[in-house]
Formats: sequence, C-alpha cells, structure tokens
Amino acid sequence: MLATVDEAGQPRVRPVSPVRVESDFTIYIANLASYHKTAEIAGNPKVELAYLAPTHDQLRITGRAEVVDDVDLLAEIWADNPLLKQYLGRPDNPEFILYRVVPEEVRFMREWALDYHKVPKA
Repeated sequence: MLATVDEAGQPRVRPVSPVRVESDFTIYIANLASYHKTAEIAGNPKVELAYLAPTHDQLRITGRAEVVDDVDLLAEIWADNPLLKQYLGRPDNPEFILYRVVPEEVRFMREWALDYHKVPKA
C-alpha cells in the first residue's frame, strides 16, 4: 500500500505493485499522469509504503517519491515489466511516470510484537 496526502491534507492509501525493489529498500512504482497520486506526490513527495506478509509481519518504508528521468533506467525497467508494455504501449507514452521512493526510514514488526524495529539500510 502507498500512502500520500491530498491537497486538503487528507491521507490517501492505495495498493500499488512496485516494478522494482532494490536491496537498500529503494522502491520503483509505475504510475499514470492522470492518477490522483500524481498531483498528491507533486504537492507533497513524502510517502509511506506498507507491506503485510501472509504471516501478518509488517514492513513500512517512509521516504520521498521522485520522478525518474534517467532514460537508461526507464528503458531497463520497461524491458523487465511486460505489464507496462501491455497497458502503456511504449515507454515514451506521456501518461507513463516512474517514481523512485528513496527510503528515509524502514521499520519492521513481527505479528503481534506491538512494536516496530528500525531496519538498517544497506
């Protein structure tokens, strides 16, 4: 789940499917320019990703979302993700935005532990 904040200050949470995850918890998320989260991230790039394992363990990544404009990285991620091709047609589609969420804090909690533990970044 990705949490953003809208222009009125209301938190908004939605499911996302990252297109790449790095070992240092940097997450890449594909997006469409017409989605609400585009304006929300432009207005406030602070975001949080939350993951829930089948065992109910939780991982939260707090960071900043930034638009990726590195042509080589865009091409590499595009080539690795057939769904991008299926839905967007080509990498230069003006609707296509790729966000990089740069982690500032990573926290983990085992099911029912009732407390998060900071995870050191690689």
